[in-house]
Amino acid sequence: MPQHSFFRDKLKESIASVMPIALIVFVLCLFAVPVSSGLLLSFAIGTVMIIVGMGLFTIGSELSMSEIGNHIGAKMTKSRKLWLIVLLSFVLGIAITIAEPDLQVLAANAPSIDKAVLIVTVSVGVGLFLIVSMLRILFSVPLKWLLIVFYAIVFALAGLSDPDFLSVAFDSGGVTTGPMTVPFIIALGVGVASIRSDENAKSDSFGLVALCSIGPILSVLILGFIYQTDAAESSSMILHSFEDSVDLGWGYLHALPDYLGEVALALLPIFAFFLLFQVFSLKLHRRHLFRIVIGVGYTYVGLVMFLTGVNVGFSSLGYVLGGTIINDNMKWLLVPLAMLMGWFIIKAEPAVHVLTKQVSELSAGAISEKLMGITLSIAITLAMGLAMIRVLTGISILWFVVPGYAVALLLAFFVPPTFTAIAFDAGGVASGPMTATFMLPFAMGACSAVGGNVMTDAFGLVAMVAMMPLITVQVMGAVAMMKPAEKPTLDFVSEYADDETIELWEVA
Repeated sequence: MPQHSFFRDKLKESIASVMPIALIVFVLCLFAVPVSSGLLLSFAIGTVMIIVGMGLFTIGSELSMSEIGNHIGAKMTKSRKLWLIVLLSFVLGIAITIAEPDLQVLAANAPSIDKAVLIVTVSVGVGLFLIVSMLRILFSVPLKWLLIVFYAIVFALAGLSDPDFLSVAFDSGGVTTGPMTVPFIIALGVGVASIRSDENAKSDSFGLVALCSIGPILSVLILGFIYQTDAAESSSMILHSFEDSVDLGWGYLHALPDYLGEVALALLPIFAFFLLFQVFSLKLHRRHLFRIVIGVGYTYVGLVMFLTGVNVGFSSLGYVLGGTIINDNMKWLLVPLAMLMGWFIIKAEPAVHVLTKQVSELSAGAISEKLMGITLSIAITLAMGLAMIRVLTGISILWFVVPGYAVALLLAFFVPPTFTAIAFDAGGVASGPMTATFMLPFAMGACSAVGGNVMTDAFGLVAMVAMMPLITVQVMGAVAMMKPAEKPTLDFVSEYADDETIELWEVA
């Protein structure tokens, strides 16, 4: 594909992702819910920066992160050294998660927990479970049994956890699998699976996102037992307001240096690791190396623009909009509005496009991108409605996630294993940039206006978005398998023995 066409397609994809939400907000603010003109103008500038930033970021991720993940995954597996695979998986999991924009946004919006502490805790959780994911692929361990065991541990800890950490923990599992992490770990999994020659190797590369979503939940729940929160700050949020257009312009310019440094520090670990791996092991051709370096540059510029637009213009309006709806006695509008946004917001997640394309290719078109998209839109619409009901009522998140995950895990025994892996991966990728940057602040603003506890009632929205696809995608899989005409095209979902393993190392 010509370079200019590649750029144009990515920009169109970014516009199609962000504009539906932006248009809904503009119409709402112009004709129903009053907000200040300065805040709306700031939102408009933030929207443009997010569109351009997301486009550049997606280009950079495809040129660099997917390539890095694929090369390192294949190289470390071909070494046939288990200790090396374990070590590199842990280091890579931490490095790539630190650079995840969704996590940066969530950590900034959870003021009762130090941002750096939360990011490091979540990153360690991903690193540990990336090890589990790699070992699962190498030894062909059935995904459903790992999910049952680890989620049993999650809910056992959740029953003893500090309520202020409970919702944030489940949200952390959703935001870590975003546009930076998903392409990288999926590519890493494909690289590792490529060393296997059995027929299930390719389908076993699904499930990485599912397992890597569990690590942050466990690590943040454990953090809750040792970390003391500041209750006085638990409902605060940094809101940007501007007196005039000049103040607005300088507000963006003053914020830019902070994100230039922040993103540089976030990308440095994974880039430094890649350069070391290149020098001592990969030794890629100069042209290929240059392409990856350029991709990292695009990723950097795109991520800076994305985070600046989000934090200065996008999130602030979301917070104010949610609060104004409650304060202006339009509480009845909260649930249907959130559901309407939920229908479109899934199209704004770049990682979703990666997954739906892979599912379509793997199933030889039996599960089309359109069908996956509709299934996910239904899931996120329901998730947003339930999340707003939580905001209005203060019902504990456990009343939703315990039965939700119980149903999802039960379905795993009635649908082919690959559908279970796809469903849990879809849950991870569905909770991406738009959910963390706009819908979460929207819920926080509404929660503050009704006098609720932001940490327990507003947080948890991302978790709801991550949970619903687990059910809807597996139901879609069960329905697809009931159609006799389509069964022959779904050979990749056939059952396989639980004891199938791969012999990579000589036994003494």
